[in-house]
Amino acid sequence: MKIPFLGNRREEPGAHDAEGIAELLAECELLRHQAAGSGVQLDDTVASLEALDQLVPRWRDDPEVLEWLGNDAGLYLGTVIVRTVPGAVWGIRADGQPVIRLASGREFDVVADGHDWAASGVPELSQVYGEVAEA
Repeated sequence: MKIPFLGNRREEPGAHDAEGIAELLAECELLRHQAAGSGVQLDDTVASLEALDQLVPRWRDDPEVLEWLGNDAGLYLGTVIVRTVPGAVWGIRADGQPVIRLASGREFDVVADGHDWAASGVPELSQVYGEVAEA
């Protein structure tokens, strides 16, 4: 079937639109809503990670919110890293998990860190950022 306005869309297997992926992963709607409700503005800075670390974790009583918020927290952490650490980019592992890749080749599963933060507060998001920025 040929549909002229779609054109030929042959892409290399595994090729990704890095900018499009970054924008999609930066949405973090639930986290942004929770943060705004507590007076925290998420502006993609390290200071906003520190502010998130100080939030009272009211979400821990709701397993569904906890799961989504943990995912969003990890994606937001990754967004801050990609936008502030030179050479950091989003990557997608073979299992579909988004990760941060540094120019050195090191990989960080920020979504797992976000889930840990949402569930227990450890590690702090700003602490993970510091570790990644030093790497």
